[in-house]
Amino acid sequence: MAKLVRGAAWLVLLVVLLALPLYLDAAWLKAGQYMMIGGVGAIGLTLVVGQAGQLSLAHAFFLLAGGTAYTVLSGPTGDDRVVGFGLDPGLSLLGAVVVSALLGLAFAPVAGRLRGIYLGVASLALVFLGLYFGQSAEELTGGTSTGRAPAPFSLFGFPFTNDGPQITLLGVPIQQAERTWYLFLLLTVLAFVIARGAVRGRVGRSWRAVRDNEAAAAVMGVSVLRAKAGAFAVSSAYGGLAGAMTVLWFDILKPDESEFGTYGINVSIAYLAMVIIGGLGSVPGALVGALIVNGLPQVLALYSADLGWFSGTGDGALTPILVSSFVYGAAIILVVLFEPGGLAAIGRRITQKRLRRQPGQPAEEP
Repeated sequence: MAKLVRGAAWLVLLVVLLALPLYLDAAWLKAGQYMMIGGVGAIGLTLVVGQAGQLSLAHAFFLLAGGTAYTVLSGPTGDDRVVGFGLDPGLSLLGAVVVSALLGLAFAPVAGRLRGIYLGVASLALVFLGLYFGQSAEELTGGTSTGRAPAPFSLFGFPFTNDGPQITLLGVPIQQAERTWYLFLLLTVLAFVIARGAVRGRVGRSWRAVRDNEAAAAVMGVSVLRAKAGAFAVSSAYGGLAGAMTVLWFDILKPDESEFGTYGINVSIAYLAMVIIGGLGSVPGALVGALIVNGLPQVLALYSADLGWFSGTGDGALTPILVSSFVYGAAIILVVLFEPGGLAAIGRRITQKRLRRQPGQPAEEP
């Protein structure tokens, strides 16, 4: 019965998400798309940090890698200034995921020999490597001054822009904002389903065994190095997908001029905040964490004129991003002090209380 109710709840949520583009304007759809980008990236990070127990601060690097790979693979050929392969955008998106996974796999030998904060610092070095790469490889990224526009996305010949066939649903024209919403929703659902399958399967069990006790995992026949390598590769693939979605959302690939930018340290910290707030290792919790961390700045920006809080200028002025940083920073402190399991643990507790009233129904981890 509990599984039936849970399945019905997920179905209702999916229907609501499918219907939202018919009622929201383009600004709100844009904000929702950014939350979905965060959700995809956070799912990948919670797998390596929460499930496999490997601290990674390199997520911003893999976002840049995925965005660059998509832009280069789908970019037009024959341009003297930048490199492009002219591949189909759908194939380029898949290529971005593969390239990012391979980069994560290349980092696996380091991850296999380090633990805890030492692994975190080593992974953070990749962010600075990405900063240097973005600034110097102008033939790939377009450089920090102008950047580089990605190819418009299309799937099986169907464009996700305002070009092509005009579609109307219930009197609402389905244009670029609506089409991109449905594309990102599809990618988020696929990312969620694949991650849940991995967590519940043999792969997830091996990750948790390594997280809990590497020596005991090795005795049970789990290849510790292979499990760590697999976790980093999968997490990096999710980061690459989020990076490709990011360049489609911004409609530009523009490398950072400093370590605090779209692909900088602050982004890696923000993704870590998502998985801590949502609950380490919880796939649904990662989505909720992304809703808070990525969603709050977007909502505050939309309401900034009405709130009147963000009219100041200068370095000390309040901005939606700054206020959001204070909020999710405080949320992390509260989670660490009072509920280390995050929002997922609260959800489990509520579920268990409900199931106590229905004997014989086992609680299921979210």
